[in-house]
Amino acid sequence: MKNLKDYGIVTAAYWSFMLTDGALRMLCLLYFHSKGFTAVELAFMFLLYELCGVLTNLFGGWYAQRKGLRQSLISGLALQVFALSALSQLSDSWKPALSLAFVMGAQAFAGIAKDLTKMSSKTAVKFLVSDSSSKLFKWTAILTGSKNAVKGFGFFFGAFLLQNWGFSTSLIIMALGIALILATVLLKLKGDLGQVKSKDRLKDFFNQGREINLLAAARVFLFGARDIWFVVAVPVFFHEYLHWSFTQVGTFHAVWVIAYGAVQSSAPKLLKSADGSKEDKNKAFKLSLTLCISMSLIIAGSAIFDYNSYILVGGLMLFGFFFALNSSFHSYLILSFSKSDKAAMSVGFYYMANAIGRLFGTLLSGILYQVGGLMACLIGSLSFLVITSFISKKLNSQK
Repeated sequence: MKNLKDYGIVTAAYWSFMLTDGALRMLCLLYFHSKGFTAVELAFMFLLYELCGVLTNLFGGWYAQRKGLRQSLISGLALQVFALSALSQLSDSWKPALSLAFVMGAQAFAGIAKDLTKMSSKTAVKFLVSDSSSKLFKWTAILTGSKNAVKGFGFFFGAFLLQNWGFSTSLIIMALGIALILATVLLKLKGDLGQVKSKDRLKDFFNQGREINLLAAARVFLFGARDIWFVVAVPVFFHEYLHWSFTQVGTFHAVWVIAYGAVQSSAPKLLKSADGSKEDKNKAFKLSLTLCISMSLIIAGSAIFDYNSYILVGGLMLFGFFFALNSSFHSYLILSFSKSDKAAMSVGFYYMANAIGRLFGTLLSGILYQVGGLMACLIGSLSFLVITSFISKKLNSQK
């Protein structure tokens, strides 16, 4: 580790942000579902959030490379304070259409904030650890896994806040917390982190090379496959058909993401070594097959046992285990494939693909659930996973 202090500051900022990100998602989902919003309306509520994530990664990597990761991290935290503060002004007296439009607008700023912070924090690892592939995998996995554990707690935290303090007060509490973290970053983090002398043009953002292009394409369908069932379908199904309370729904999402984060942090040990070799690329394909198998088992179990809650929850937890391994290994690969003088742009390009996957997954989660229920979402997820495996296989082929 080259600079443990700066790694600690970046990690603490990322943790704090993702706590509020998870809490905000659950707050909005459960609050507006209780107000009678349909699954499609709930999905549309997050569309600008995801779309702005795509645009942020498009311009954010280029911006961070020119101005430095400190500046892009500060921008992300400041925008989150603004988004949370704005949402706290929502009034119950507003008409549903106005409320939906206002929340979509505020979520757009939260989406920009999320991907600026995410891109800045993950790229920073490239500059704060040694060039060893195994150490890069280790510290990337620790950051990614711990972040998701914190975000998982955020789902529970958001549901708990909503049940006990209401919508507006919960948002104010979170805005104050992020403002405190922002002040810490302004005072403690050095100013030149990740800034490079070369001034790539914006059009160079799309000139990433075959390996990164294929990895990004696989990422689109990997995260789309998760969000097809995760964003709207499962929480609404659990609340509407299994009659779970807000806190129970939030707790499931919390446990799922916390466990997911724990597996991500342990991925270097579970997957043994990572050395930047051809075997790493083949491992990405093999890991993708585990997701296809686990989702097939969930679909079969749901059909045979009529959505038995134990089988459904158990199957989704198994899926989460393999999804965590896939996600963590992908996060390592993008840093391994990136060159230091283009790291911010390469990571930005990769997470733009991630945001595109979330965008389509979110939209399909609402539409498929409205049209065909949870089963349609699970089948849609499996279709995306098959495409992920196909692309991952091409990553290992010679050209």
